[in-house]
Amino acid sequence: MLDALKDRQRRLLANVEKVTYRRKEFSFINSNERLIALIGSRGVGKTTLLLQYLQQFSLDEALYFSADDITIANFGIVSIVEEFYALGGRVVVIDEVHMFKEWAAHIKNLYDFMPDLTIRVSGSSMLNILMQSYDLSRRMVVKELKKLTFQEYLEIKNNITLQSYLFDEVLANASDISFELTQKYPTLFKQFKEYLQTGCYPYFSESADIESYQSKLLNSLEKIIYEDIPSTNKMKFENLALFKQLMYKIVESKLPYQVKIDTLARELKISEPTLYTYLEILDKTGIFKPIHKFFAKQTKKPAKLFFKNTNILYTLSSYLHIPSEIGTVRETYFVNCFDEIYYSDVGDFKVGDMIFEVGGKNKSFSQIKDMENGFLASDIDFTSNNKKIPLWLFSFIR
Repeated sequence: MLDALKDRQRRLLANVEKVTYRRKEFSFINSNERLIALIGSRGVGKTTLLLQYLQQFSLDEALYFSADDITIANFGIVSIVEEFYALGGRVVVIDEVHMFKEWAAHIKNLYDFMPDLTIRVSGSSMLNILMQSYDLSRRMVVKELKKLTFQEYLEIKNNITLQSYLFDEVLANASDISFELTQKYPTLFKQFKEYLQTGCYPYFSESADIESYQSKLLNSLEKIIYEDIPSTNKMKFENLALFKQLMYKIVESKLPYQVKIDTLARELKISEPTLYTYLEILDKTGIFKPIHKFFAKQTKKPAKLFFKNTNILYTLSSYLHIPSEIGTVRETYFVNCFDEIYYSDVGDFKVGDMIFEVGGKNKSFSQIKDMENGFLASDIDFTSNNKKIPLWLFSFIR
């Protein structure tokens, strides 16, 4: 069994040699932590990152296998690793670990009884990993690999390294930073428009065209709904279609979806508690990003619903033959630049103490003209006004 696994590992490592770009999360995966779980939605590059981690080890030192391999179920995780450990192996990487039933108990066994074993696991079912991680508390550290930022997209596509900035640096120096970057990279703004449609997942580099890229993304969304969600939540197959209906409602609304829980629950013919559960699931699976009103942090009800990235919005709009509303695209991009962001009655959004209006190049300061902490996030290439910040620049915040 080990020989077969090593043959597959050798082929995968040979294939990943052509990938020279390393995501910033690599340093954490390469840390001294004994047990790390790498989570992230399908297609964000988890397998590539784990294989890059393995490049520093020989085949005798480290073992890779994926738990969705049908042969793994016959042997079991513990049996395979015990055999490898007995031969001197001390690093094991298990991809798609959530595909193995009771995986958490197996990993706990390895951790407790092989104290010098380093373990890395990954899972596309973020829900499953997060729920099972409670059984591995004090042992396992969870790290999320998110979609590519526009900065990362530029670095990969152009084989360059770009500087990141603090939030306050962007607010204070937007004019200088944006002018310098657009002068150095004249096609930057054009590439930003490409990124919004087909740049959030690393497979953009191997997709022949927009249709090919969107087909892969649609396939990932289908697997999230019909494989990942039911693997963690017991529900009838016919109820899974409700997740699609929720996604389609955001697309069909064209504007950012303003949530009316009672109305939405009636339309879907489910209870309000069930709807809240479904919205939470779509958040944790990397499809939805709910935005709450400021000062309403404790409420479960989001004020607006966005997709987790603009590629999902464009792809589903294309699938449903509905034109993408550019205002919604801009706001979807902006809200996903921040982990903590709130909907605001004044302006559009609140980040920290700052208020932001999001719009196109002709958007005025009318709503925030008298606010010292008010800014425009504008869909422009560069700016001469530090209060009017190019939308693309927010992805450079570290």
